[in-house]
Amino acid sequence: MIEIKDLTKKYGDFTAVENLNLTINTGEFFGLLGPNGAGKTTTISMLSTVLLPTSGEIMIDGAKLDRKASTSKRKISVITQEYSMRQDMTMDEVMEYQGRLYYMKKKEIREKSDELLEFTGLIDYRHRVVRHLSGGMKRKLMICRALMTDPEILLLDEPTAGMDAISRRQMWNLLRQLHSRNITILLTTHYIDEAQSLCERVALIDHGHLDTIGVPQALIDELGAFAVDKTTEDTLESKYFREKQAAIDYLSSAEGDLTMRNTTLEDVFVERIGRRIDQK
Repeated sequence: MIEIKDLTKKYGDFTAVENLNLTINTGEFFGLLGPNGAGKTTTISMLSTVLLPTSGEIMIDGAKLDRKASTSKRKISVITQEYSMRQDMTMDEVMEYQGRLYYMKKKEIREKSDELLEFTGLIDYRHRVVRHLSGGMKRKLMICRALMTDPEILLLDEPTAGMDAISRRQMWNLLRQLHSRNITILLTTHYIDEAQSLCERVALIDHGHLDTIGVPQALIDELGAFAVDKTTEDTLESKYFREKQAAIDYLSSAEGDLTMRNTTLEDVFVERIGRRIDQK
């Protein structure tokens, strides 16, 4: 279990994260959503101990997390937005290097590399150097590297950024398989449909503050499960209805270019966070 208690990170007069409180259950697939500058990456960086909090604390299974807490840190692996691998290494070399960092035996490194490269569908490309891999293959290799030490917690910061639609869906399937292994996953993403598809719960944050937290479908139902969009020359306006018949009645009576659809988590994000941004 991850417990984030009054977590705050300041850079001089700027506060990136302020009094953040979250509990992420063991084995949960949890999403952290917010606009640029909301504090998502800063939170991930504090969970990985790359950054130290200004105040507050993080507990992993009841033990306080800090840079000296080797037992807690070993439970965590991080996949960052950037491709943090040497471009002249092969897949095998990347995996071997990671294993040696954790003092794994050569046989164990080989067996684990075989298992993970097979699991991610990369086994046939193991001798290809990183610079010649596609973006999707690089992301998969980063997951292999992160899983080398059998972590209990996986922190994913924008894992599908820059991927095409097919590669994204392949990554989603891979993450679902990881979740089935009872790994706790914390995901940050700008793709709201990704969070709706993958996450059991999500938290919306804005300017370092927690806005709301809940199950994606419950947040959608709270806004209204049915949406009617009205397209004008300048804007797209949406109205939300909890009952389908109410949406149909509005659609029948209103004038203009109207369409009805199911509400999405992206609608929730826009209504709760996007409108506030527009007003600033």
